[in-house]
Amino acid sequence: MSQDLLFLTGVNILMAWSVYIILLSGSLSFANGGFMALGAYAAGVLTVKWGMNFYAALALAGIGTGLVGALLAYPALRTRGVYLILVTVGLSFIIQTLIQNTDYVGGVRGMTGMMGTTNWHVWGLIAIVGVGLFWLSRSHLQRQLDAVREDERVAASLGIDVVYLKVVCFAVGAGLAAIAGGLYSHYMVFINPDHFNIFVSIYVVLYVVLGGVNNFIGPVIGASVMTLLPELVRGLQSYRPLIFGVVIIVLLLVRPNGLLSFRLRTLGAHKEGGA
Repeated sequence: MSQDLLFLTGVNILMAWSVYIILLSGSLSFANGGFMALGAYAAGVLTVKWGMNFYAALALAGIGTGLVGALLAYPALRTRGVYLILVTVGLSFIIQTLIQNTDYVGGVRGMTGMMGTTNWHVWGLIAIVGVGLFWLSRSHLQRQLDAVREDERVAASLGIDVVYLKVVCFAVGAGLAAIAGGLYSHYMVFINPDHFNIFVSIYVVLYVVLGGVNNFIGPVIGASVMTLLPELVRGLQSYRPLIFGVVIIVLLLVRPNGLLSFRLRTLGAHKEGGA
């Protein structure tokens, strides 16, 4: 496996997790490609134009985009279902259009000069986020998120702050997508707005759907399979959208909950089972 393919697989895993984190609270976002773009350009501006340290730039890009995500989430999450999806699709288009019309970051011509990312950075971050998601899957917070995802009204009646959890998940997902974008831009050296179009957001959601939404391992499987398969079979690369469509249709018929449909038991559930 080439270094570039290994890198792209890692970035797609991080992006899939960024959608999965938002899904934990029952919300679906098609704006993560836009958040990835914000992180890529923000980190690029901080390192190339402002001379900031690479790690500090990544952190600031992630935190800044997370705050933007939180601000956008509060009004966006007042909608439900397909309306929320349309709002997040609109956010993705708005972010791409703003970048295209901002000369400071190169506009439609793109931006260059970023460097510094290695596979160690990407897979090191995957290890850190993976440990965090594993801890979350065994915590009482996971049970609260499950309650919110299954029925918001019942969760609210149990004293769970539904809006707070949804906004936090949206912000964390946006921040992770931004950091993935910053790593991407500093590996590719050159980026332009077309690298972060709406299809990026769609593909990332499909990674999660393919792998399974019930546990954090599913998005890893989905992202890995759909990144490696077209690359390993070069003749299929131009048919990537068709492959995605066929795989998703077959999956919905055969395994509607994804390849990995099981749920990891929380720590509380283990204790109750032991009792």
